[in-house]
Amino acid sequence: MVTVAEELDKAVQGAFTRPLPKSAGAQMRYLVRQHQHSTARVADLLGISQRTVERYVNNQIKKPRPQLASRLGAEVLARWQPQIRARAKQAAATSGGIMIDVQGRFGYTAPAGSTDQSRVRHLTLPLPPHHAARLFQAQQDGADEDDLRQIAAEALGEVYFRDGGRRAHGLEVHLKDLVDLRFEL
Repeated sequence: MVTVAEELDKAVQGAFTRPLPKSAGAQMRYLVRQHQHSTARVADLLGISQRTVERYVNNQIKKPRPQLASRLGAEVLARWQPQIRARAKQAAATSGGIMIDVQGRFGYTAPAGSTDQSRVRHLTLPLPPHHAARLFQAQQDGADEDDLRQIAAEALGEVYFRDGGRRAHGLEVHLKDLVDLRFEL
């Protein structure tokens, strides 16, 4: 299932200037550096022993179990290039905006005499910076997927369906079923 939070993270990752460490040893060394050279903290973070972390750091173990490999990759990705990540979010929120490519079932709440039947649409359009700022702020504040989806629907409602206030006054848009979603900074 496609989620707004994951797709926002992927969009920000597109701004990275260096590739992520690939080997398990390099990933483990990066995490140890991020935790003030404490193998005990990294061990607690990953749910493994401190000695196992030391073995990865010294390249005595090269191939992690699949569960550990996914946890290790996720932790490295969450911490990789925080300044680049922050700059990309700031640029999108202040000047650049964000491009959204969404395919989903849109429902409507509209005044009497108009249709409110939902249907699948595929939209690709730029969202202004204030909508990007709102999405990133909600994600940072820990908003759940339903809230992020509603913020995206409100942004699409303003930009596409109400055309910036030029038509469809009073129309509220709901994004019901998300088929595909991509963001680009």
